[in-house]
Amino acid sequence: MGLKYGSGFPLLFHVLVLTSMPAASWAATKIVGGSDHWRYGFNYTDWALKNAPFYQNDTLVFMYDPPTNITFPHSVSLLKDSKSLSACDFTTAKLVASVVQGIGKGFEFVLKKRKPYYFACGEHERLHCTAGQMKFSVTPLKRRCRG
Repeated sequence: MGLKYGSGFPLLFHVLVLTSMPAASWAATKIVGGSDHWRYGFNYTDWALKNAPFYQNDTLVFMYDPPTNITFPHSVSLLKDSKSLSACDFTTAKLVASVVQGIGKGFEFVLKKRKPYYFACGEHERLHCTAGQMKFSVTPLKRRCRG
C-alpha cells in the first residue's frame, strides 16, 4: 500500500525533507549591532550577550558607512584571545574586513568552528576599540537537530 496524496502526505513529506536537510541550512544570519550596525559608541559586548546563543555556521554581517570627511572609517579584525580583546591589542590581529568591505550589504563572517572568536575595530589608533566599545566575542555552539 503506497502513500496517497492527502492530509498525511504533505506532513510526512515535510518531516522527511526537514530532517534530511544539512545542519548548515539551519544557520542564522545576524547583523552585528542590529539596526545600529558596526559603529563607534555602541556596546557590542552587550549586543552579543543579548543575541546569544550563536551557533556553528551562523553568519555575522558587519555593516558600516563609508569613510567621509565627517565620519571615521571602520574595519573588522579578529584578535588572538580574550587578553588581546580586553587590551585592544592588535599586534597579532588578523584584518578580516577592510574599511570598504562593510559598505552596502556588509561583510559576512561565517562562524565555521566551535571556538571563541574575538572581533574588534582597530581604526583611529585603536580608539574605536578602547573608547568606542567596538569589540566583542562569541563562542558558537554546536547546533542541535530539530525534531
